[in-house]
Amino acid sequence: MAETILVTTTDLEPAVRLRDAFEAAGFTVELMTSGEHVGDVPDPALLVLTGPLGDRLAQRLVREAHEQGPIPILGLAATAAECTPEGCRRLGISEALLKPVDIGEAVLLGRRLIERRRLRTVTGIAGDSESVREVLERILQIAPVNSTVLVTGESGTGKELVARGIHALSPRRHQRFIAANVAALPETLLESELFGHEKGSFTGAVAQRKGFFELAHNGTLFLDEIGEMTPATQSKLLRVLENEEFMRVGGEEPIRVDVRVVAATNQELRQLVEVGRFRRDLYYRLAVLSIHLPPLRDRREDIPTLVDTFVRRATAEHDRPPVVLAPEAMRLLLDYDWPGNIRELRNLVESMVVLSPGRIIRPQDLPLSIRERRDRLLPVHVPQPQSEPGAAAPAELEFIFRTLVGLKMDIEDLRRQFDDFQRGHPELRSLPTGLALPPYPGVMPGAAPGGAAARAETGRDLSAVAPQPPFADGDEDEDALVVFRAGMTMQDLEREAITAVLKEVRGNRRRAAEQLGIGERTLYRKIKEYGLPL
Repeated sequence: MAETILVTTTDLEPAVRLRDAFEAAGFTVELMTSGEHVGDVPDPALLVLTGPLGDRLAQRLVREAHEQGPIPILGLAATAAECTPEGCRRLGISEALLKPVDIGEAVLLGRRLIERRRLRTVTGIAGDSESVREVLERILQIAPVNSTVLVTGESGTGKELVARGIHALSPRRHQRFIAANVAALPETLLESELFGHEKGSFTGAVAQRKGFFELAHNGTLFLDEIGEMTPATQSKLLRVLENEEFMRVGGEEPIRVDVRVVAATNQELRQLVEVGRFRRDLYYRLAVLSIHLPPLRDRREDIPTLVDTFVRRATAEHDRPPVVLAPEAMRLLLDYDWPGNIRELRNLVESMVVLSPGRIIRPQDLPLSIRERRDRLLPVHVPQPQSEPGAAAPAELEFIFRTLVGLKMDIEDLRRQFDDFQRGHPELRSLPTGLALPPYPGVMPGAAPGGAAARAETGRDLSAVAPQPPFADGDEDEDALVVFRAGMTMQDLEREAITAVLKEVRGNRRRAAEQLGIGERTLYRKIKEYGLPL
């Protein structure tokens, strides 16, 4: 059955020409008058707006198209500004052509929009950004062949959706698609799960069992987190890919299979190859064809489309009324960095649909982490190369790295707090040498022992606040200044902070540790490390 295209008759001359051209291309065309609605035609494939793109009629039809499909929209624009990607997003349309239009170009663009919508429906990948379009086109190119595919991208970017889309558009679409998460399988069971085992081949093997490769014969096998595969299993996987045969665990006869493998990873496999954790020959065998999925923070323009898609799914799944995000709430989502990528956004939308107190989602209904941009989860995988004798363990290196990133973010929080303080005290901006700050956290002005009031002075490149004078027993200088100077390291700041707090509590290490928020043993170790008097 031919797909139906709706063409408005606001501008009748191009509408008639478009109808004839689309019908000649094999489509069914319905001309729409101003009183008709998009919902009057079941499941239209495309809406073409021939009149002004910003008038009430166009706005109503755009809204109806988004509510019903969303249905792709092709607009005939009167100005070049409306043809730009920004102009199209502002008007809510997919693409626009400047009048007078070339009818052949309009038909070609309309066919492309219809094909793109079909791909989104099959793969489940939503978005109109250039990177998403490239991914969809790549899937369309890769799907018909049998070569192995390597899908890369951060966790939560939709790598399995790409694999399922490749399978759904391939000649194998009527056969099985099997997904296996390599990282979720214990090392002792991974080989058995992939290749199967014979009865009695190991303790607990009470019967013969087929593995994923046998089950996926003539179909597609998706291997997620391929970078976590053990070296021994990597060798056997390479043999299967090269020879299309394997033996079950404990078996004696080779088994031939015809399986297309799509592998995925959130790691840099090239780095793993260089440090010896992944076979070089297997890497090149897997990466015959490759697709990279960008993180959500690099395609923020897709967030409104993704939110709309997830709202539709959640309302249908939970039988809840649909919700709408207020413009202020949407701006917060657009500013957030989404370390969990699309998975994090999908879970947030589902919680909003289920727990929303009203139909409109406002900023106060969003989690505090999004309102204050506390996107502190690292959006990258920290590679863990094999350690040499005497070197720090990979887990310790990762802990150190994450700690340094956390310290950097703490300093950025402190800078924002200082900016807020500065805005609330405009009289301090006139100071020639710097800006007065609140004292070190936990020490109130005038409340220090002996009545000393803590003061601070910083340079222009403020990054943190730390006391300057060294600690000494019996030092009663109540007018000591707290100074940050350019070039000070994190160790310098930490030493000066410890010095200041020890002075305020007169050397009481327990109270100093409480004010610094660290353990007393840690404080004792740092006192010795920095050579401070005990």
